[in-house]
Amino acid sequence: MSEAPPVISGKVYVVGDNIDTDQIIPAQYLNLVPTIAEEYRQLGSYALIGLPDDYPPFIAEAEMGTAYPIVIAGRNFGCGSSREHAPIALGAAGVKAVVADSYARIFFRNAVATGELYPMEAEVRLVDLLQTGDEATLDIGAGTLTTAAGVTYDLKPIGDVAPVVSAGGIFAYARETGMISAT
Repeated sequence: MSEAPPVISGKVYVVGDNIDTDQIIPAQYLNLVPTIAEEYRQLGSYALIGLPDDYPPFIAEAEMGTAYPIVIAGRNFGCGSSREHAPIALGAAGVKAVVADSYARIFFRNAVATGELYPMEAEVRLVDLLQTGDEATLDIGAGTLTTAAGVTYDLKPIGDVAPVVSAGGIFAYARETGMISAT
């Protein structure tokens, strides 16, 4: 069976409300095929490239991945089109979890189905309390985010979503639990 939900530590990257899938991964990169290893890595290198210029770079120049394993977001994260490339691009970039006020339904579903990242929901508006570059520890199982200063924020329980993401997505989970044949 899948491993226990992880504890993720590192820098956070803070974005606002209504971050849409075009900002997460612009349409011109949707021709990249995530099942091809090199194209998967390329997809990650373009994650959050569609954000306005007043945001700091999510991916450092000449890098393929991000220094931010945790994204902190406002309301309606992942709104817009139903592209599964959005959570895949974030996962390919090295994001392990997004903690948002709320999600667009399709982004949440795609994050779980692909197993790329844990979509956690905050109990309080973290975008007003944290800044990009702050260090934090996210305990998926406990449902907490703790800052380097020792302040702990409770998150909404992830419940039955955690083992699906831990398994690597819905198909891996279904195989692992015997819902579908492993062959």
